[in-house]
Amino acid sequence: MSGSKSEADKLYEKLVREELGRWLYQTKKKPSLLNRLTKGTQRSLNNLIPEKIHQAITFAIEKMVKGVLVGNEYIGPKPYPMEHLRLKEFKARKAIRFYKRTASVEGAVTGAGGILMGFADLPAFLAIKMKMLFEIAAAYGHDVRNFKERVFILTIFKLTFSSQKTRNETVSLVENWNEKAMELPDNFDRYDWRTFQLEYRDYMDLAKLAQLIPVIGAGVGAVANYQLSQQLGDTAIQAYRLRFFAERSPIE
Repeated sequence: MSGSKSEADKLYEKLVREELGRWLYQTKKKPSLLNRLTKGTQRSLNNLIPEKIHQAITFAIEKMVKGVLVGNEYIGPKPYPMEHLRLKEFKARKAIRFYKRTASVEGAVTGAGGILMGFADLPAFLAIKMKMLFEIAAAYGHDVRNFKERVFILTIFKLTFSSQKTRNETVSLVENWNEKAMELPDNFDRYDWRTFQLEYRDYMDLAKLAQLIPVIGAGVGAVANYQLSQQLGDTAIQAYRLRFFAERSPIE
């Protein structure tokens, strides 16, 4: 479906460009002293963990993520044909509202179960987040059956759940996606899963650790999953906005 832009569409895109500019400014900030100290501490702790443990965690994360991405390839939503940005984003935000509520309920249930149920939260919450990103991708008109689109979804994931230094590096990939996508691996076996799992684990440790504590775990799990899903959805919207404008005209 297509049609000329209304004044409302033009105003909406103008406001979106301004918001996108502010987001890029924040995302490209240099790591603060606290960021560097935290990352340094986490790196030291990671160095104390035996290599076999790292390999096992990397393997587990890789299999979980690949399982979700490959499975959704066949059941993923069809690309939304509407060209107007405000309608794409109405659909994207609707998906975010649904999945963050779903994630909140899942976090409360697993949090209430203590440590054993808390470990079950990782694959369940991961699946919810990935499904949300598939819905958002489709809302912006992208076909998730395309392998590079699923790599882009992983890139959004990495941009959201990583250190400030990694965000600085990753946002450049998003900004220049059409050129950079050609340089990316053509299958998941060549993807850098070790870096992916370290960044994700370091980021999520602080946000999710309290979920394993009896009594308060349910409340913490519900709030943490809700907020983390919202954060991921917000980042996805900005990432797809970059692509939307890049395909039309340079960002002013």
